[in-house]
Amino acid sequence: MQEATGSIDAVQKILAGQGYVCGRALGTVVFLALRLGRPLFLEGEAGTGKTEIAKALAAGLGRRLIRLQCYEGLDVSSAVYEWNFAAQMIAIRTAEAVGAEDRAALRAELFREEYLIARPLLEALRPQPGGAPVLLIDEIDRTDEPFEAFLLEALSDFQVTIPELGPQRAQTPPIVVLTSNRTREVHDALKRRCLYHWVDYPDAARELRILRARCPEAAEALSREVVAFVQRLRTEDLFKRPGVAETLDWAKCLLALDVVALSPEVIADTLGALLKYQDDIQRLQGSEARRILDDLRAETAP
Repeated sequence: MQEATGSIDAVQKILAGQGYVCGRALGTVVFLALRLGRPLFLEGEAGTGKTEIAKALAAGLGRRLIRLQCYEGLDVSSAVYEWNFAAQMIAIRTAEAVGAEDRAALRAELFREEYLIARPLLEALRPQPGGAPVLLIDEIDRTDEPFEAFLLEALSDFQVTIPELGPQRAQTPPIVVLTSNRTREVHDALKRRCLYHWVDYPDAARELRILRARCPEAAEALSREVVAFVQRLRTEDLFKRPGVAETLDWAKCLLALDVVALSPEVIADTLGALLKYQDDIQRLQGSEARRILDDLRAETAP
């Protein structure tokens, strides 16, 4: 892996090969995370491409992607492991049927690997074909502080402890990417174990490159109009500004409708692909969308 990711340019090339266009600053922090074996903590607004980095990295390096989708109430049994109680009960009933009396032996039999169900964190610590996997801990801000505290051992020592089996340590640490939409602040103790990067909305030039990479069938003129409109939309007073994911969704919707140029009517019909709150959609209906579109065309007129 060191040869493939031996420089910042090489990392950017790997990501670009998967359709992920990143700037120098993001390429640098990804390179450092790989070189130093440190978890990468990515924070930013929803839809700015944080999750896609892990996906592109796994695909570009030929590694397995293991995803832990976080949510409120996430616990060890969902994130790390649990015992297959149904199979254990069958084993107990079988032992009773044949008259087994050695309880210590039965207990040792029940808590073996074959009855263990590995969840994402434990699975990421185990050897994988092709090398250490990419572990994506997505939207860590949706969990609570006790789970964050549990992650400290996993990210510091790359191990988890199963009481019946003891510590489970990775022979080769996984490549760890954590994302946060900043719905709440994540504790400093967790951030200090990671390299940090804020993933912002791209500027117009990079967003156009992203659109070309992800939606190459779109005509150049339409792509430029889409990017310019979205860029201007992010300066408006909206409840939720559209991310890059919405830009790509909108462009694909326009292509599906055989649109070759934006119009107020087309914008009004497809705003649901771009904006996700009714108040924002109502604000852009009609004259407001026409005003933005007229301003953009006036700016680019010869």
